[in-house]
Amino acid sequence: YFAEHAESMLSPIEVETEARKSYVAFQPLGVLLAIMPWNFPFWQVVRFAAPALAAGNVVVLKPAPNTPMCALALQEAFETAGFDFPLLHTLFAEVEMIPEIIRHPAIAGVTFTGSTRAGREVAKIAGESLKKCVLELGGSDPAIILPDANLDIAIPQCVQGRYQNSGQSCIAIKRFIVDTLVYEEFLERFIEQSRSLRMGDPMDEEVDIGPLARADLRDNLHRQVAESIQMGAVVHLGGKIPEGKGYFYPPTVLTNIAPNMPVWQEETFGPVAPIFPVNSRYEAVQVANATCYGLGAEVFTENLRLGEELAHARLEAGNCFVNHFVFSDPRLPFGGVKNSGFGRELGIFGIREFVNIKTVYIA
Repeated sequence: YFAEHAESMLSPIEVETEARKSYVAFQPLGVLLAIMPWNFPFWQVVRFAAPALAAGNVVVLKPAPNTPMCALALQEAFETAGFDFPLLHTLFAEVEMIPEIIRHPAIAGVTFTGSTRAGREVAKIAGESLKKCVLELGGSDPAIILPDANLDIAIPQCVQGRYQNSGQSCIAIKRFIVDTLVYEEFLERFIEQSRSLRMGDPMDEEVDIGPLARADLRDNLHRQVAESIQMGAVVHLGGKIPEGKGYFYPPTVLTNIAPNMPVWQEETFGPVAPIFPVNSRYEAVQVANATCYGLGAEVFTENLRLGEELAHARLEAGNCFVNHFVFSDPRLPFGGVKNSGFGRELGIFGIREFVNIKTVYIA
């Protein structure tokens, strides 16, 4: 996409002023540091690198510690492509080294995808160094199910939107907000479809739910579930660590949710689905926005005008979809607000993040 459209996206924009000629030009910043996560170790890198490189920058990739071979495979792919000089360099560095790397004079900007806590540290160091920074951080995306929603569409979308990549996605649906008029039917059918998911070897194409990435991630997810149960949440499915090898966690459905429960208040990075009833679309929006995150949000309704109004004007998130779970598309900007970060990847706004937006004025 960017190979086909970068030239037009970065073409100078003429602006009529009193000058003989005035325009806005876009020029690369230079070397960019990309601190990337483990959950989509190819896509996340390419999603940033394609527009950054198309704009004329060079990328230094610092991969997650548990995905080094993915980074080397990407570097090999870039080398095989036969560019005149290396465009992507892999850097294996300890976490303690990152601040000095960001501060290094050769680094012109930094992009980070990961936790909100780590993102704050990256932003702090980049700010001290006066370097451009883009942050794509955590999310606690709400899905609003209005009473006129087509549940034949909404439930499969919600199941895939929650359990994709075993729930290990920043834009996975993490909170389900369902109108009381369809709450019982939604709950019953969502549980049924969640129960039908097959958990096992992720290399088996028939498997729906693979293991979580690390033991500590599963431990934290189970802590969130266990503490919420102690606070009154009701378990309809899952909620227990299975025996055997692998960091598996089963699809887990919870109700009787209170806003202060960990499964609702915190980001749950795994296959856990808390479901919360509401009495109106006004309450649904209020509940959806009552979070420190603002990455994505979904609305399911047959009233497309209402769905668009909620997505456009009411929901506080960077990506608001109607009748589909949130995903990233090269043609559209992707990013969040609030504790989900700032800046954008992809689309025309993404390719213009790491450029010098230069004003040229000829009197």
